[in-house]
Amino acid sequence: MALTSWKAFNFIDVSPVKLPEDSSSIFDSDLSSICTGSANLFVGTTDGFVHIVSSAFRIVRSFKAHDTGSITHMRQINDTALLVTLAEDLSNEPVLKVWALDTEKKDGGPRCLSTVSVQNARRQFPISAFAAVDDLSQVAVGFANGSVTIIRGDLIHDRGARQRIVFESEEPITGLETQTGAVTTLYISTTSRILTLVIAGRGQGQPARVLEDTGCGLGCMTLDREGGDILIAREEAIFTYGPRGRGASYAFEGPKTSIDAFRDYVALVCPPKAGTGKSDPLRKYTASPAEDIFGTTTFTLLDTDLKFIAHSEALVSPMKRIFMEWGDLFLLTTDGKIFRYREKTLQQKLEILYERNLYILAINLAQKIGIDPLQQNAIYRKYGDFLYQRGDYDTAMQQYLRAIDNTEPSQVIRKYLDTQRIHNLIEYLEELHDHGRATVDHTTLLLNCYAKLKDTSKLDSFIKAPGELKFDLETAIAMCRQGGYYEQAAYLATKHGENDMVVDILIEDSKKYAEAVEYIWRLDPEVAYHNLMKYARVLLTHCPERTAELFKVYYSGQYRPRTEVEQSSEPQEQPTSTVQSLAALLPLRYMHVGTRTQPPAETPETATDEDRVEETLPDYDIPKPRTAFSAFVDHPKEFIDFLETLVQQADLKQDAKVDLFTTLFEMYLDTAKGKKDAAEREEWETKAKKLIEGKDIPISTSNVLLLSDLSNFREGSTLVREQEGLRLDIFRSFTSAKDTQGAIKALRRYGPDEPQLYVDALTYFASSPKILEEAGDELDAVLQRINQDGLLSPLQVIQALSNNAVVTMGRVKKYLSDNIDRERKEITTNRRLITSYKSETETKQQELDHLTTQPVVFQSRRCQSCGGTLDLPTVHFLCKHSFHERCLNKLDDDAQCPVCAPTNATLRAIRQRQVDSADQHDLFKGELSRSRDRFGVVSEFFGRGIMRPQSTME
Repeated sequence: MALTSWKAFNFIDVSPVKLPEDSSSIFDSDLSSICTGSANLFVGTTDGFVHIVSSAFRIVRSFKAHDTGSITHMRQINDTALLVTLAEDLSNEPVLKVWALDTEKKDGGPRCLSTVSVQNARRQFPISAFAAVDDLSQVAVGFANGSVTIIRGDLIHDRGARQRIVFESEEPITGLETQTGAVTTLYISTTSRILTLVIAGRGQGQPARVLEDTGCGLGCMTLDREGGDILIAREEAIFTYGPRGRGASYAFEGPKTSIDAFRDYVALVCPPKAGTGKSDPLRKYTASPAEDIFGTTTFTLLDTDLKFIAHSEALVSPMKRIFMEWGDLFLLTTDGKIFRYREKTLQQKLEILYERNLYILAINLAQKIGIDPLQQNAIYRKYGDFLYQRGDYDTAMQQYLRAIDNTEPSQVIRKYLDTQRIHNLIEYLEELHDHGRATVDHTTLLLNCYAKLKDTSKLDSFIKAPGELKFDLETAIAMCRQGGYYEQAAYLATKHGENDMVVDILIEDSKKYAEAVEYIWRLDPEVAYHNLMKYARVLLTHCPERTAELFKVYYSGQYRPRTEVEQSSEPQEQPTSTVQSLAALLPLRYMHVGTRTQPPAETPETATDEDRVEETLPDYDIPKPRTAFSAFVDHPKEFIDFLETLVQQADLKQDAKVDLFTTLFEMYLDTAKGKKDAAEREEWETKAKKLIEGKDIPISTSNVLLLSDLSNFREGSTLVREQEGLRLDIFRSFTSAKDTQGAIKALRRYGPDEPQLYVDALTYFASSPKILEEAGDELDAVLQRINQDGLLSPLQVIQALSNNAVVTMGRVKKYLSDNIDRERKEITTNRRLITSYKSETETKQQELDHLTTQPVVFQSRRCQSCGGTLDLPTVHFLCKHSFHERCLNKLDDDAQCPVCAPTNATLRAIRQRQVDSADQHDLFKGELSRSRDRFGVVSEFFGRGIMRPQSTME
């Protein structure tokens, strides 16, 4: 057996016990046995007395236990009030008594429950060992002659006890110990063997079984109550035994006279060696200079599990008894002195180990004791610091990881940042996240480390770890984006529902615009709208078709989140893959990934469940069309397509309809204006014209006029003015724009209904030589129309043409000659009429004179009223009309001819009006100032009789 290296420490504080004067005598030579229990010390003496001693080592109680013999063995049963004493003298059989310490007799002593004389084959041999089970149902007594007697029965109630010698041998019995469990086993040690005997349970009655053919000395066997093993001390080592045989052994050479189990320690008393002792390898730990000289006895406390010596000292006086009580170990020497051995606190022991850099032993010690994990972590941290100082960074990190729960992370991180041990740093940061102790800074640092090493696999495993999130989400996404790990950032954002951030990554970082559009199309309406408007211009620049299509679908109220990845036909910088990899993370029902082909038309009978699910999705508030207009800046083609789609909707609100038609009209004109090819320009202008044709167009007149004017779209302005009846404005718009051909067209179209246009045209044609040249023969046509309709007098025409000196007399020679000829003809005609009117007037005047001066002959034969033959009485009028008197309604001085009365009344009314209006000079002047044809006004007033010659007025 190899010798184990034992480290020696001073983990025990030794102090002498000051005994009171009244109790010091019992620890002298009269003491024959000691036992402990119930926080008391029981001392048996050679005269048969039992003294109960308190923790202050004062005698609490004494009683006479045995009349004869010395009390050689005692035991207090299981911290109860039962005490077993065994006294012997060689002349009689040993006597065993059981005492009830809580019951007193009349004399004040405890009551003896039972008394048994122990049988032995040969009386002259003393008792060498004693053991009892916890319930006192069996007691074993070993003798120096090699026999063991078992006493069975109810010793507490004294209901009879049976004795039997269960073992006999040639070797003296050196120790007895009982072990209870499924069976009760009695361990027997002799000077040459170790045996077990079942005294209760299965196997009872069978002979003792030999565990080992090597025994031990007297006092060299004890029971480790905490571990349950039997400890045997031999010269070469310490051995452990169980029911099945020998267990672990611990090499510790040297003679031994006593072994005891104290807490986690084994207490050994080692007498001086027979030789000089210089060859003992443990001499340096167990011996002192005085021991080398005088060969003194040593007392040692061993921790057999951790292989160290907790205490070792040379005893000045030989050991007499060892006992444990009140949490300490006590040693009684032969000179009656007692020494207390108290274990140091854990912290004190750890400090001792720290001083010697024995951190592994400190850790093992702490684990064995089972201290708080936080206290253990402090040891790991110290050990890690020690290893770090030595440059063993990997092992130090292992210790820091074990102490991670109560270690300030910055202390460790700073160390490894300084030494640039990035792999160790990653390991520590990962553990921080696993323990949920990572902060935003820790996540940032870890991701930076991954990025520095370009370790994509570790980064993936970190962010895709199952279970709850172990890091700050926003920080992780931000760091992945900064490091260029866009797929990982998108994965995190998608997995945790940060859809806005996914779109940001696809567009701003990955530049995967088509995938961004597809991703937006898979979101809920509100989220999709937010992202669409945020990146509309960017997406329209790179994916105009798909983005415009999304706009049309959304603003027409037909938007539904897609459940399939649709392959875009637009070119991309990178292949489409992100949406496919993220599709499974989207919280959409019936989600699946694939490339969509054009599906066949479905009837209600063939519609799938997925289609029905989509149809039942909740509606969303359709935004006003104008909110999308700004997004289409620099994208007129897509904008026009968007507008044309929306204007076809039947349920448009009035305000939306106005916005759409007005904007579409503007876009048509703007596109036409930018076309160089006349045919293309005319095509777009035709589209614009169709929007403003007809009645009840949504575009206001002012907007049409403004937009048409800005785009030089004359047809638009013309069409609106036509609809509003503003023909003069149409013509003037052409003249103001110097558009002679347009003015001519307008004149030909609107002139018949608006004669004033010919007057305006005359002025316009005569405004400049260029315009006159462009007008050509149209001037003659205008002059002819003015002349035919009498719109201007020749003098007014001459005045209008003479303003700019553009039209020469030769240019209007024909007009002037025609007018002169016409005027001459009118003068001739007027003169002829005047002559005729004068002749008629003279004739009328003669008739009046004849009627007033000459008799009148009436020759009418019939009545002008009834047509009958005239008979008396008859009435004749000067107008040569005759009537029966009876045919006239009224006949007086003012009677009038019924035939001529209406004509006469009309003439009188005309004459009266002329008289009444003879003084309305202001009206004449006003009309004259407002009219360009002043001669016409004069003629009209003369015709109405308002103006008449002075003689007439008089």
